[in-house]
Amino acid sequence: MKIIAADVIVSSPDRNFVTLKLTTDEGITGLGDATLNGRELAAATYLKEHVAPLLMGRDPHRIEDTWQFLYRGAYWRRGPVTMAAIAAVDVALWDIKAKAAGMPLYQLLGGASRNGIRAYGHASGRDIPEIIDSVREHLELGYKSIRVQTAVPGIDSVYGVAAQSAEGGIRYDYEPAQRAALPAEEDWDTRAYLRHIPTVFEAVRNEFGPELPLLHDGHHRMTPMQAAKLGKALEPYDLFWLEDCTPAENQDALRLVRQHTTTPLAIGEVFNTVWDYQTLIREQLIDYVRSAVTHTGGISPMKKIMDYAAQYQIKSGIHGPTDISPVGMAAALHLDLAIHNFGIQEYMRHGDLTNEVFEQSFTFEDGYLHPGNEPGLGVELNEEAAAKHPYTPAYLPFNRLKDGTVHDW
Repeated sequence: MKIIAADVIVSSPDRNFVTLKLTTDEGITGLGDATLNGRELAAATYLKEHVAPLLMGRDPHRIEDTWQFLYRGAYWRRGPVTMAAIAAVDVALWDIKAKAAGMPLYQLLGGASRNGIRAYGHASGRDIPEIIDSVREHLELGYKSIRVQTAVPGIDSVYGVAAQSAEGGIRYDYEPAQRAALPAEEDWDTRAYLRHIPTVFEAVRNEFGPELPLLHDGHHRMTPMQAAKLGKALEPYDLFWLEDCTPAENQDALRLVRQHTTTPLAIGEVFNTVWDYQTLIREQLIDYVRSAVTHTGGISPMKKIMDYAAQYQIKSGIHGPTDISPVGMAAALHLDLAIHNFGIQEYMRHGDLTNEVFEQSFTFEDGYLHPGNEPGLGVELNEEAAAKHPYTPAYLPFNRLKDGTVHDW
């Protein structure tokens, strides 16, 4: 079997996606996700101009060899663009291999380690009553674990709050990257945030009791000491995790956070390789690995990261917002089902247009996801539908402090 075509499809149903479609001489096709939110065309161009020509005539079954060739052969390694492109190839090759075997992909990863994949949803609000309503709505949808994000008095717009940036009634969840020529500017005040967050979790716990797993995302906006302070303040509310409490490129910073709080820590949605985790895993400075299959080179390296993490009782919490296409989401679910040290899966529902373009077999029922039992990933691309939604420039917002300094968003 040989690869005879590599097509890169950029479409924008609900939001922008970059999809790789590999075709073999036996007519088997495989899909991969190379979406890089706000920089989609960079990943698409890298794939189309530099990677696709190298795949022609290659044996699609040689997944590890192809991965090493694309990673080491370019000499310039790592980075989000390169790793998203490699991820798309890796996932597409696994899709082909599983289809050729007539099995769902998770069977080739060792088979199922569980019956279903526990997922968490995103609740948010502009004030506590709205947050309570949002949590209740997510529970009614079947979620059994809830991330809670909140507006903050004195700050005009905060990451993760659906209603604040909604236009025409469309939830912020579907497109935080706003379709405009320039990125939107938002404001930030860490002290106001640190004062407000514990009051929100106190109210949510009082309303829903101690059993409901609650999560929160700090989105890299705190210094290590501020992160330690927040983790300590949230201990009475027994969070499932505090995510991205401080920019973790400085891996040593997590030592300070760890010294001051027992709140579990999740890190890594902006990481691209195992090297980003080396200290964090070896020194057990985190509890959950947050990388996306799409941004970390694919299924092959993500499984290796999770095997490494398993030695230290660290679990998975794979990134799964709507800027991961259904292809990338399906890849995560197959890995979730197979690995032993699964923790939880982020799951944001895609819009109707996205679900028309990407025909999916994975399911969500009673709080649990399952990738389905179709051969391969279980996702097919409706190219005719995709063509109706051309790429539209979109940028994520950015933050400034009150004095005008650019800050982590």
